[in-house]
Formats: sequence, structure tokens, C-alpha cells
Amino acid sequence: MTLFSDPSRTEDATDPAAGGPDEGLRRTLGVDRRRFLSTCTAVAAGAVAAPVFGASPALADGRGADHGHGGGHGHGGQVLVPADKRGIILYTVRDATARDPLASDLPSGFREVFKQLARHGYRQVEFAGYRQHANAPGGADLESVKGARLLRCWLDDYGLRAQGNHSFIPSSWPLTTADEDTFKKHLEIANILGLKHMGTGGDPTGSSYRADWDVAADKWNALGAIARREGIKLYTHNHDGAYGFLLDGGPLDDQGRPTRSSGIRKLEYFLRVTDPKLVWLEMDIFWAHVAQYKFHTYTAHDGSTRRNVFDPAGLVARNNKRYPLFHAKDGVVSTTNGMGYDMVPFGTGVIDYTTFFSRVGERNYHNPMIEDDNSPSATDPAQSLREAKISYDNLAALRKRRR
Repeated sequence: MTLFSDPSRTEDATDPAAGGPDEGLRRTLGVDRRRFLSTCTAVAAGAVAAPVFGASPALADGRGADHGHGGGHGHGGQVLVPADKRGIILYTVRDATARDPLASDLPSGFREVFKQLARHGYRQVEFAGYRQHANAPGGADLESVKGARLLRCWLDDYGLRAQGNHSFIPSSWPLTTADEDTFKKHLEIANILGLKHMGTGGDPTGSSYRADWDVAADKWNALGAIARREGIKLYTHNHDGAYGFLLDGGPLDDQGRPTRSSGIRKLEYFLRVTDPKLVWLEMDIFWAHVAQYKFHTYTAHDGSTRRNVFDPAGLVARNNKRYPLFHAKDGVVSTTNGMGYDMVPFGTGVIDYTTFFSRVGERNYHNPMIEDDNSPSATDPAQSLREAKISYDNLAALRKRRR
């Protein structure tokens, strides 16, 4: 069974969707029929006030439960994510690194969090900045050469490798001297930490217009060249908006800007106009699926409405070496938040990672980083590290399905 709709299929949006409205929602979300129906059945069985296509009661009420992905676990089949490629972005456990070690018995600060993540089985981390609680060893701000050396010692102590960081990307273009100097400082820190990659958590531009993406490409090519001279691959991390359709033709608006699309997505265009030796990407697989849900029709240059469903795994497979990093986060179906999904710990949702990782291949090249924006809890201080363990176990259990 193919998980995603055929990305090459462009059709009139008025064509009826086979199978009724439920089938249309399933296809738009990119969820296979068995898992979609099991989610919906669980909701119906527990029906209190839950939406018809929302999370099952077990997921909605018990984030700590290790439910796992159906069909992807077990001892048969090839391991999809090798042990040395299993990572986590530290944003997922940001409450733990920011915790006061003098006020809690839970792991607090970078050193103790590294220790706990290594116990869980993780071999890689991605930074989301270098700040922690002031009472943790090393002090609050480790964004310096001295701080990077301390972090590197702790990483080495616990057998962890840092793969990337959501770091400083200059806002100026052309670059100011101050911005270029700060960028180079972050590259120096990255090299001390042993990072192969340095990037950002934002899109190259929030614009929908080709001219703005051309400017962004020029900037990222220039920054990528600076990073390459320091032995670092520069990457951009993208959310759903970057997969919307580029406005590149048709009638102009009153400001002289195009109002219609050729059907190419903004990030696909960015891939075309940036140098593959200078610019890399980190796909957030959750947000790519949100884009699949949201951006499936566009107005063509001739004014007709066209349908083109986004295929996240297909985009990666066509540009495999451009995607050294992933964010691996999961979701359950939601029809109320406008995104199609609510975030949950990895392996407890409906995004079919077995199929995704099987399709993209290159398992010894890609570095999936677990992420869950919602893991920190104001009422349960242990939740984020506990869910990090759940997510690790589910990532480690993924196996390629036998034919």
C-alpha cells in the first residue's frame, strides 16, 4: 500500500474523491487506511466528547503510554534507524536543561541531561542554543569557546555526538560586518563541539514570491560557502509554510506581484536555486505532513484550480543527499486545529515512519532527531525525559516490513 497520494498527479480539484468524506480526509492526511480506521474506531469506542477523528482516549489521556507503531515493530526485518543514528534535539527536554539542580532531584542542566539521554540509548543530540540554568555546572551561558569545550567534554564522557544546532543565521543581507563575525563565532563553537552541521529553526524566507526566494538563495549560498570553508554543512529547518505553492505567474496585483502558481512548492524551488555543495536541509517530518494536509490545491496561471498532494518522502528521495538531518516527531489526527495533527511522543501517533524511512532509504546517511514540542509539562517535571525514553524505544524498534 502506498502511504501518500501520487505527487505527480495534478487534477481538477472538483474531481470527486472516491470513498466518501472519510476517505478524502485519510488521503489528505497521508495515513494508511488500517491505521486511520483504528484511530477513528478507538475514538468512537471511548466517545465522550472526543472529535470523530481525534486521538484515542489512551493517547489523549496518557501521554506516557508506550503504544508504538503498528506493523513497524518486532524482531523481523532490517533496522530502519541504526543505533548510532538515533538522536534527539535538546529542545524536547528544554525544561530539564533549564531546571535548577539545587531545587530538584531530577536531571538538571546539560551534563546531567546528557547522562540521562545516554542511559536511554541516544547516541546523538542536536542543540537548540547553549543556555541552561545558572546553577548548573558551567553556568547559564555556554555560548563561547570555553563553554563549547566544557560541553564537548560532557558529550565525550557519555558517548554522545552533537550533529547540529539551531544557531545564529544573520538577518542582514548583504551581510554586515557584525553579523558575519557572529556567524563565524558560531562556526568556531560548532567545530569545537564536533558538529558536522549548523542551521536554524526558521525558513529561508516567509514570502510566497519567487523574487524573494531568489534573494534567500543568494544569501544562503553565500553563508553556505563561509560554513564550508570551516568544514560545516549549513542547513535550514522548515515548517509547513515552506511547502506552500510559489506565486510565480498569472495576473499581477496592485503592487506588481504575481497572484498564481505553476504548482512548484517554495522549498522545492529553493532546492533548485541553491548550490547542493553549500546548502542542506532538515525536514521536520511532522510539519511536512501538516503541509500535506494544508497545501493540496493551487490556482494555476490560467486561473484553473489544480490539485497536487505533497509527498514528503518523495521529496527527500529525489534529493536524498540534501537531507542529512530529520526531525522525527509524531502526531494523532485532529480536525479542529487547522493542522491535521496534534503532536504526541514518537511512536504513539499515526504518521507512518516505517514507510517513510523505508522509502527514503540511505539509513546510514540520515540522522533522525526525536522532537516533541509539548514534552515539557508544568505539572509533571519528569515528563520530558520520560517521553524521551518512550520515543527512543519506538525509534529503535522500527523495522522494514518484510514483503
